[in-house]
Amino acid sequence: MAGLGVHSEPMTTPRTITIDPRPHLTAAGGSLLGLIERIDPDQVSLPTPSTDMNVAQLFSHLIMAIERLGSAGRGDDLSTWAVSGPQVGVEHWAQTCQQAVDAANLAWVDDQRLDAEIVLPWTTLRGADVVAVYVNEIVVHGWELAAAIGTPVTWSDEAIEVAEQMMHSQLPDADRGPMWAEISAHLPEGVPWEDPFANAVEVGPDATSLERLVAWNGRDPHWSPA
Repeated sequence: MAGLGVHSEPMTTPRTITIDPRPHLTAAGGSLLGLIERIDPDQVSLPTPSTDMNVAQLFSHLIMAIERLGSAGRGDDLSTWAVSGPQVGVEHWAQTCQQAVDAANLAWVDDQRLDAEIVLPWTTLRGADVVAVYVNEIVVHGWELAAAIGTPVTWSDEAIEVAEQMMHSQLPDADRGPMWAEISAHLPEGVPWEDPFANAVEVGPDATSLERLVAWNGRDPHWSPA
């Protein structure tokens, strides 16, 4: 996730998230760390709702995303952003996660960064919206890890709300086919393309806020290992 398309020129939008999302980033990071600490060595090869990634691969991908959030906050040149996650033994996962979360939080301590225009690989967003995009990354990928190992995780209602608001802004329609077709049609010749999000999954009126968020991200909130 965290890649909604490719644009030949930077694009910007008004700030979607009007509150300070950083406390919810901190809360989501804390919930994630508590989950990572509970992953056993015999669970690293289990399948996840991200069908092309097992637990170890998804952990690595998630750490990469958190590192990219830190890069965005510091204003690092895009050429220096992480393009892959760390490959470390499961005994080092908690420490690796803690370091990535701490670095990301530190990168966003300057209040002015929340209104700054932040250039991302796929667009330009206000800083607060960038933080919200990555809160979504942490919560949804964290949910995937929790589903894979069969361990429930409590995410703050505020973190889920911020993530949901941002993702409805970035993905306004449940059917993403036309959106991806338009983006891919304008890519330079030879640039590979893979739809970053599946269509939203339909959920009932009694779905929880987490289930709604997961479903809008194109995941089945009732997923279980085969």
